[in-house]
Amino acid sequence: MTTPRPRILVLDDDLRLRELLHRYLSQQGFNVTAVADANALDQALIKNSYGLLVLDLMLPGEDGLTLCRRLRDQGNHIPIIMLTAKGNDTDRILGLNTGADDYLSKPFNPKELLARIQAILRRQPHHALSPVENTQDVISFGPFRFYLLQRTLHKQGQPVSLSSSEFSLLRALVTHPHEPLSREKLTDLVRGKEREVFDRSIDVQISRLRRLIEEDPGQPCHIRTVWGIGYVFVPEVAK
Repeated sequence: MTTPRPRILVLDDDLRLRELLHRYLSQQGFNVTAVADANALDQALIKNSYGLLVLDLMLPGEDGLTLCRRLRDQGNHIPIIMLTAKGNDTDRILGLNTGADDYLSKPFNPKELLARIQAILRRQPHHALSPVENTQDVISFGPFRFYLLQRTLHKQGQPVSLSSSEFSLLRALVTHPHEPLSREKLTDLVRGKEREVFDRSIDVQISRLRRLIEEDPGQPCHIRTVWGIGYVFVPEVAK
């Protein structure tokens, strides 16, 4: 069976750059959709799921920072690489704090953009690039519904904001229910080949997830500690 090509969404109002990126990324094996404004982006996101968004900062109307913030507020945590002609640290930090995953200043070498895209996708071995195998698109637990392909979490119909790392960690847990996972295994599932030297950062992210989904984070029902091993996800809560 042929593996579906990863879907990439590009938003840039510069026609020449948009066409260049569409052509170059398509040649690298991606299924690319390139749009010119926020309205076209919204329509594209309704029609398809994408593994990554390449987003220009300087746009007419709704600019890249505002658009990035809106997507995050809506619970959409598609990985975002932000492009901008502004190369100073203030703009870069502002973009990352708004919810972008990476930042690239114009002009840039398309090969560098490709390397950054590949690095982000390698850190997300279970992202929405292709149909999810051996699992459901939607996983329910407690009052939550976790949409794997759409990369969103809802509690009683309302979106819950997740960072990209929180999404990846929660997905690793919910797709291995009742299976005790070591910290090192979780780090591998979240970061893949880009895993750094193992540290305690998983514990910090687990604490954040518990504050989001547990009724009592101090006595978690869904993300439980397995002493001497790591953590286990339990979708059902005993009555």
